[in-house]
Amino acid sequence: MGELVTVGAFEGGSAGEVPAEARERVTAAAAAAAAASGAGTLVEALRVRLAAVTGGVLAQVNAEVDGRRIRVQQAVSGAGDSLDRVADALRGRIRAVTGAWAPRPWSTQHVPTRPALPAGERRIVRRKEPALVWCSPEAAARTMDAMDYDIHLFTDPATETDAVVYRVGPTGYRLARTLPAGPSGRRTSPITLSPHGAPRLTEEQAVDRLAGAELPFLFFAHPAGGRGRVLYRRFDGRLGLIAGRV
Repeated sequence: MGELVTVGAFEGGSAGEVPAEARERVTAAAAAAAAASGAGTLVEALRVRLAAVTGGVLAQVNAEVDGRRIRVQQAVSGAGDSLDRVADALRGRIRAVTGAWAPRPWSTQHVPTRPALPAGERRIVRRKEPALVWCSPEAAARTMDAMDYDIHLFTDPATETDAVVYRVGPTGYRLARTLPAGPSGRRTSPITLSPHGAPRLTEEQAVDRLAGAELPFLFFAHPAGGRGRVLYRRFDGRLGLIAGRV
């Protein structure tokens, strides 16, 4: 396994806000889980990031497993809880990405709760502009699972439009595109299809809609260019935006 294990800030939080015991135990738990990943499995670039959040600690672990990026993220109440949950989550994620992809049942998923948007904080505090990957919805779903996302923005080559997969019932996976379209060929995974295109909204309109409906995230399209965007609530309740690089 790789020997790089660092502890630092996560999304604006300071590592100094997290008790030293929590930092040490979570880092040790992540390293131990990676070391026990099994013969023939290469785990490297292991990074642990911690931040104080309302009611506890947010622990995030990033790594590469046999060349594939993974992430686990747990909001926990204390160091002991962090130790068990982070290690268990990392071991499970390593097993999942080194085998054939199997859809995760929605009924057993922990749906993270995020604090309400603070009063007067209707502004976007973090922006990400990745180069969107062209891939099938199934590949996007696998990436979403590996990276512990609730929603994943990509470009669907079948329709050449920006799209998202996200975690929702009843099957656990749903596909939505910027423009409405029918199913793209034969599909064996349990991904349901939204019949509606993404609403075209300005950033201000998207913020108002997300805050008004108390949504965890909102998929929408730029009103002029039509490119897909995701507005989401972070673990601190504030807003982040993902927009594909132009």
